Amino acid sequence: MVMEKARDVLVIGGNRYFGKRLIARLLAAGDRVTVLNRGSSAPPAGAVHLIADRDDEDALRAALGPRTFDVVVDQVCYTPRQAAIARRVFTGRTARYVMTSTVEVYEHEDSPALVSEAAVDPLGVTVDLELPWDRPEFLDAHYGEGKRQAEAVFAAVGPGFPYTAVRVAHVLGGADDFTGRLEHYADRIRTGTPITVPRTNHPATYIHVDEIADFLFWAAGQDFTGPVNAASHGTLTTADLCEALAAQLPSGKVVFRTAEEDETPSPFSFARSYGMDNSRATRLGYRFTHAREWLPEAVR
Repeated sequence: MVMEKARDVLVIGGNRYFGKRLIARLLAAGDRVTVLNRGSSAPPAGAVHLIADRDDEDALRAALGPRTFDVVVDQVCYTPRQAAIARRVFTGRTARYVMTSTVEVYEHEDSPALVSEAAVDPLGVTVDLELPWDRPEFLDAHYGEGKRQAEAVFAAVGPGFPYTAVRVAHVLGGADDFTGRLEHYADRIRTGTPITVPRTNHPATYIHVDEIADFLFWAAGQDFTGPVNAASHGTLTTADLCEALAAQLPSGKVVFRTAEEDETPSPFSFARSYGMDNSRATRLGYRFTHAREWLPEAVR
């Protein structure tokens, strides 16, 4: 079921990359958009700006006041502690909660077949709120685990909390890509510097930055719950990415080197296979593009 009237939508975080594209889509659709962040950047014109640290429950409640929402889209929930605060604060305050999750919830999978949502059931994930989630180095090293446990908090049995967790594939495209991952490859191709890859380098699923913004906008207006994979059709290998980049860098050269034991390979090169099956979203009515359709423009 798609919501057709203008909605009151809260976006937590989301002021860069596909988050800002989502906000632009919501505003263009006529939704009343509120953006909540710590004040590091103002939202686009037309959105209401609330400032609070989401880790501070009292401050979050104070910033929200009596406001209620049709939809909350949470772009920056990384830990079960954050999810627990959000669940307490937003239960009864929103009709739908959309958490931006990640393909990295499948980090322990190694399947030649594309992985469905059932591979990680949030109801079966153990939540440990006492882990040092507030330490940046711990959080960086446990990114996938933090997202798994956050999903588990939202999925737990209790007072009604209609949520979905959008498990986002690796995102490519846009001149504002802040990750530097494609630039890593472009720099090496320009100079002929070897690109370090695992001995067995598996393909992965990807999604274009505009497509994930479209998907989140679509998901906000649906009524399904639980996890859903968001990935363009098809898989790409490191060689596919480098071939597309090399087409834009005719004087460059692609050279691969096998990583030594315990050596970190280049980004977007994977020693395990955990590409995502997007069948659930397709059955629910979303029409994905194919990754090879948008790859040339994304790297250009």
